[in-house]
Amino acid sequence: MASVVVESKPGAKPNLEVFSATLQELATTDRDIVVVTSDSRGSGKLVPFGKKFPEQIVEIGIAEQNLVGVAAGLASAGKKTFAVSPACFLTARALEQIKNDVAYSDNPVKLIGISAGVSYGALGSTHHSLHDFAALRAINNLIVAAPADNFETEEAIRQAAAMTHPIYLRFGKKNMPLLTTDPNNGFRFGKGRVISRGPDLAFIATGETVQPALEAAATLRAEHGIEATVISMHTIKPLDTTLLREVAAETAAIITVEEHSVYGGLGEACASYLLQYGYGKPFRIVGIPDEYTVTGSQNEIFNHYGISGEGLTTTALDLLGK
Repeated sequence: MASVVVESKPGAKPNLEVFSATLQELATTDRDIVVVTSDSRGSGKLVPFGKKFPEQIVEIGIAEQNLVGVAAGLASAGKKTFAVSPACFLTARALEQIKNDVAYSDNPVKLIGISAGVSYGALGSTHHSLHDFAALRAINNLIVAAPADNFETEEAIRQAAAMTHPIYLRFGKKNMPLLTTDPNNGFRFGKGRVISRGPDLAFIATGETVQPALEAAATLRAEHGIEATVISMHTIKPLDTTLLREVAAETAAIITVEEHSVYGGLGEACASYLLQYGYGKPFRIVGIPDEYTVTGSQNEIFNHYGISGEGLTTTALDLLGK
């Protein structure tokens, strides 16, 4: 089965580059913006920021617990602090500091998990962040979000900088095309974005998995006459339950897609809510299963686990009994 590829629009960049450019723009007029990194200037695309604003960046080194502690201290003193570190280490090594120093102490740190999911690919399971949604969803007073494209990323950084609430933002490394050019399809934390609508099936995806969901929707329409809704559920917590109920009422089946373990992430959050809401239609969670994750590039890992246009098309046809 051939998958219809949704072409990237000219100018598509990795979300991390958009994060860095937006932060530089904001820091030009706001001296309270401070970046704290754990030897992550290069991988976080922050070398230009450090050159432009050497007094607004703090290098902690490979010490993620100290990173979060220092970021919390700066935030408590009124700084708009962005703590930048690989997602796999930030949300595991420094989990206690995130829980106590940031969330429980209500310090509005902007936790930035970079190279998230399986972005580090061939470096293997030690560098995969397949636990972050599950761990952080269980912590009170913490927004958890994964912007899908350049537009969502820019808006997320601008809004996060203005917030007085702790937040975790997750970014990968690949070029991400714009999901939609509709100027009325805005971004707001806690409100999912409807990218396309169709009554037969809904893909509810987050972060870099929204793109393969769109590819699957295009294939289903072109080759099978199946019209699919595609949702960018960028905010994992708080979940947009209003949109979730709407999608459940309007579509015949739901597939959730995430670059995360099938345990504790977007899929289980949706399933838990929909079961309590009384949703009884076909439902499937697509993510990384509970096993030793294969090693390879991000695309190779996505293809292996069916997080691709072709894989999601197959899952949809199976779910619909086609």
